[in-house]
Amino acid sequence: MKRNLLVIGVATALSMLVGGTTAWIVSENRSAEQSAPTVIYDTTQRGGNHFASYQKESFPDLTYAAENAVQAVVNIEIIQEVQGGYSSGGSIDLFEFFGFPGYGYGSPRQSEPRQIRGGGSGVIISPDGYIVTNNHVVEDATELRVKLYDQRTFDAEVIGTDPTTDVALIKIDAEELPFLRFGSSDALRLGEWVLAIGSPLELQSTITAGIVSAKARNLGAIPNEYSIESFIQTDAAVNPGNSGGALVNTAGELVGINTLIQSQTGTYIGYSFAVPSSIVQKVITDLREYGVVQRAVLGIEYRNNDNGEGVVVAVVREGSAAEEAGVEPEDLITHINGQKLDQNNTLTEIIGKLRPNDKVKITVKRGEQTKQFEAVLRNKAGKAELIASDYVDAAEALGGTFSEVNERTRKQLGIDGGLRVTSIEQGGVLAQARIRQGYIITHINEIEVRSVRDLDKIGEEIYSIEGLYPDGRRVTYSLVQPR
Repeated sequence: MKRNLLVIGVATALSMLVGGTTAWIVSENRSAEQSAPTVIYDTTQRGGNHFASYQKESFPDLTYAAENAVQAVVNIEIIQEVQGGYSSGGSIDLFEFFGFPGYGYGSPRQSEPRQIRGGGSGVIISPDGYIVTNNHVVEDATELRVKLYDQRTFDAEVIGTDPTTDVALIKIDAEELPFLRFGSSDALRLGEWVLAIGSPLELQSTITAGIVSAKARNLGAIPNEYSIESFIQTDAAVNPGNSGGALVNTAGELVGINTLIQSQTGTYIGYSFAVPSSIVQKVITDLREYGVVQRAVLGIEYRNNDNGEGVVVAVVREGSAAEEAGVEPEDLITHINGQKLDQNNTLTEIIGKLRPNDKVKITVKRGEQTKQFEAVLRNKAGKAELIASDYVDAAEALGGTFSEVNERTRKQLGIDGGLRVTSIEQGGVLAQARIRQGYIITHINEIEVRSVRDLDKIGEEIYSIEGLYPDGRRVTYSLVQPR
């Protein structure tokens, strides 16, 4: 069965989902005054486990959490201005199509720009107007307007975004606003009740309920080499327009930002996914303090262990924090800073909460031995230091993911090094230049590129890319900067 993952960025009437599970046993006779829970002793074998006792309980009261949290969840209207299509009497100028404007029989006439409107949700996290939402809600917006629970409307500005986690921070000019405090997503338990609040299909302030179905879900939904996915999965009903809205616990605390649904219809059919608050807090703290997200890199590629506990190191990158610490391929990493790696605690989530120059203790199993290492985390440029707010991420500008070519390929092609293009994202330089996957970059702007570290030498403007394809064919791409 094909699985479809949808970001939920525009807006359906949701009904309150109140589902019973075997974890809850509802008393049929309810008095006006809540009596003390009845303890029932049970020695029946159930699913291979023996239960000494369990409590007879009623459904939790979610009204406090709902009534308080809903006031801090906002509707975000997105206005995107796009260029209109081309009008040339049905003819296509091939020179224009292939990126050579001004040649051929004349450029087609471009129609007037037009506006596209969409909607999403956001959560006020401070009384002075800071709002957290999803990156995919605001990334292409020309204008942002925020409507509060009390129906007041404000223009908003983007403070910063992080495509690797799909988190964004925006701000409105207002004071004394209701806001949500962060709760601990790490403390969430499977089966715990949560509320999803947002504006699905333009139905502002819609509240649904469900339980935590799973934690630390990695869905491959964020197309970025440094993506950090550790979603909270719930069965709270979420639909288009809920993106950026709040996932709150029964205390009314923010434990996640609703981001995705899994659906084959485009609307909710069972599961939704939220970025955990532990990741959100780190991202917005970085954006406010540094103006950019401080992403820490250990420098390994890994695969999950068959039994779900720990990760097996597949590749240790040259010059990385892991290599200098002594980590080797085929090591089984079981703990980071004493935290066990399992289905509820992933390596990417733990490292994602840290910053460059932070030290981490790594516990590995190597054969029959258990070893411990200390690594100093690096930034994406390979340096053990925080990056400046004006740092230019060449990899992001290129719009793709890369891997360093191995020794065999270097010898075969007669090159000293290079970066192989492993995927291409829409809107980046690679896509604009029509570079194909598999291309090996050897120079950018006439600067030699042997490894990912060398991208740090590249400036903001990329005007030429040199390299070759796996068959040895050398191709240079010259890019014309927009006038």
